[in-house]
Amino acid sequence: MTYLPSPAARRQLGKSGIEVSALAWGNWRMEGEAADAVRLLHAALDAGIDFVDTADIYGFNGTDGFGDAEALLGKALASEPGLREKLVIATKGGIMPPLPYDSSAEYLTSAIDASLTRLGTDTVELWQIHRPDILTHPSEIAKAVEAAHKAGKIRSFGVSNFTVSQIATLQQFVNVPIVSTQPEISALRLDTIENGELDQAIAMDMAVLAWSPLGGGRIANPEDARTKEVAALLDQTAEEFGVSRTAAAYSWIMAHPARVIPIVGSQKADRIAEATDALKVRWTRASWYAVLVASKGEPLP
Repeated sequence: MTYLPSPAARRQLGKSGIEVSALAWGNWRMEGEAADAVRLLHAALDAGIDFVDTADIYGFNGTDGFGDAEALLGKALASEPGLREKLVIATKGGIMPPLPYDSSAEYLTSAIDASLTRLGTDTVELWQIHRPDILTHPSEIAKAVEAAHKAGKIRSFGVSNFTVSQIATLQQFVNVPIVSTQPEISALRLDTIENGELDQAIAMDMAVLAWSPLGGGRIANPEDARTKEVAALLDQTAEEFGVSRTAAAYSWIMAHPARVIPIVGSQKADRIAEATDALKVRWTRASWYAVLVASKGEPLP
């Protein structure tokens, strides 16, 4: 029985020259006081996670709260000198309620500046367009991104929820390399594995940040037959390596040669620490493909 290679604890963020942890901690559900955020940041750092993913839309409840997650992270960083230097911060912009999406140069420029103000920092290691704006020509995006990069406001640039063709087209216009892509990936969401996105990430040397790597909580609490079968197979591997099902679920997507970085969304210190148990797990081709087949609900060709 031959195991697939173990995922490394750290990796390069595409062509950025920035090194990040193999898992990221996501802030989309972060709330509370600065002291709470500091405690969770230390929990992540103690577990070996220094990559923090947030966005200007995080905290928005449909009426208000836009920018709240970034502002809370900023307060946490301000409350403890030296904490900022230990972190690799990624944030996103391009969604402005009540508009769906806006990637005009004017808006992206203002969104980047607003994020930096809320975070209380002069630069972020990674800035991403959160959703593609169909009505913006890629040259508009290039104008804003290149200016922000030249000014040192963003150290690198990525995209989130872009299609293969949208990424390829955008890279034709922007001189700054697209160093990351952030799609939804889990053992229950296979689209990215099958539609060429991960292949493109390998070809373009883009880091892949996976949002909702636990299938929106369904892997932890399966209800339908398909999810229960996937969970049972994850449990087999989890038991073999003495880890939780969620750690096995993270490790399953990390086994792909694109070296996917799961974004851990938990706001509980023990769950954040537990996530890094994914690095202990090894998959055989047989066990990995068994999960794929169960999720697809049909045999491979």
